[in-house]
Amino acid sequence: MQRLRLTFLLAIAVSAPAQAASDQPQPGDIDPAQVVQAVPGMPERGRTMQAVRARLGDPRQVVGPVGEPPITRWVYDEFTVYFEHERVLHSVKRRER
Repeated sequence: MQRLRLTFLLAIAVSAPAQAASDQPQPGDIDPAQVVQAVPGMPERGRTMQAVRARLGDPRQVVGPVGEPPITRWVYDEFTVYFEHERVLHSVKRRER
């Protein structure tokens, strides 16, 4: 009887962290576009530089390209857009100062 009770408690202890972990959002559960789209009008991943410029106009500042692959940064008033080659890699909301 004691051995059965110990086995039962051990089974609960081992499965509890797995259950708690399954309740947490997993990387595949979150759409990055929803997380990144913090400011209306921010360009989505994969858009071309030409499409971004046509929609938003000229950036306030252009930095780069830097590194390999070349990363270019376009700074707008409310967000910054990072490009890898000619495509949007990320759009990030600028911090309020």
